[in-house]
Amino acid sequence: MSEEVAAKRLKTSPPLIGTHNGHFHADEALAVYLLRLLPTYTPSSLLRTRDPALLSTCHTVVDVGGEYSPPSNRYDHHQRTFNTTFPNHSTKLSSAGLVYMHFGKPIIASRTSLPEDSPEVGLLYEKIYTEFVEALDANDNGISVYDPADIKHLKKRFHDGGVTLGSLVNDLNHEWNDDSLHEQPPGHGNGTSLVKGTGPEQAQADEDARFLKASSLMGSTFLRKLSYYHLAWLPARTLVQTAYKNRFSNDPSGTIMVLDGGGVPWKDHLYTFEADDANAPKILYVLYPEGPNEGAKWRVQCVSATKDSFESRQPLKEEWRGVRDSELSSKSGIDGCVFVHASGFIGGNLTKAGAMNMAKGSMLS
Repeated sequence: MSEEVAAKRLKTSPPLIGTHNGHFHADEALAVYLLRLLPTYTPSSLLRTRDPALLSTCHTVVDVGGEYSPPSNRYDHHQRTFNTTFPNHSTKLSSAGLVYMHFGKPIIASRTSLPEDSPEVGLLYEKIYTEFVEALDANDNGISVYDPADIKHLKKRFHDGGVTLGSLVNDLNHEWNDDSLHEQPPGHGNGTSLVKGTGPEQAQADEDARFLKASSLMGSTFLRKLSYYHLAWLPARTLVQTAYKNRFSNDPSGTIMVLDGGGVPWKDHLYTFEADDANAPKILYVLYPEGPNEGAKWRVQCVSATKDSFESRQPLKEEWRGVRDSELSSKSGIDGCVFVHASGFIGGNLTKAGAMNMAKGSMLS
């Protein structure tokens, strides 16, 4: 790069962000939004082009240019030699992952008012990559969530629609046969008197506006995820950790965990603590109140075999399933029974003691 071009870029105020024009994807849509969350880039303009001369005037370029160089603020991943991954992950990064890897911690710190070097920011940084950004990286790089060899004999039982953030971003692109992409005379193309055709500058402006909608979609989703993990998931971690440590006070087996607050997102944390305590007995049941009010009913929920499984480690007793109220109390010999789901993964009782008895009774089955 010439000294003249470098000086021009450094003098850009506010710093100009560059990415490619044409068909856009979720990764660069998020990458641009993430940059603009930083004070340095908040007022930045965006230039969408593939012209190397124009891109050279940009302070920061993402997803185009064939260069990954953080000192030069270049974040492309399309080079044959590119194989960078997020720490302790194996998925090759896209532009979203690159920008998040380099700027995720200061973004999280600024949005949460937590110190950037705090353990909490570290937890959120890892969690948001794992639960959100990594899937975007994989999708953009054509990496399947499963090894193709493992699923070659599998067949879907139903069509799941394929509605993902990536597909929603793709929907914001122009359709291939949209007349507005081309300059046309009146009445050409669609048989109407409406002039849909535009010149190249207006067509580019329209495409850029569509990109900004996609960027807003990705960014607002990122912020919702961050808000949830910061305000709900992170505080729940402490509660679940305490409940996990106290599990032997509920039953000598150490397989029943009790949460004194309802609505706590416990599953994710439980699997993490169990993984860190590999030789301990696995939790079979989690008890919690249905609500915050005194006298609330209690639930007994079976823990799934794995985080993404519908199979319970130890379902509630088979003869209780699908039975309710007094009939269930009569069958079980436990007062205050409310229900047991037909699959046996969850049940309810009027009291904490009753829910505990339902768990202990099912352990023996």
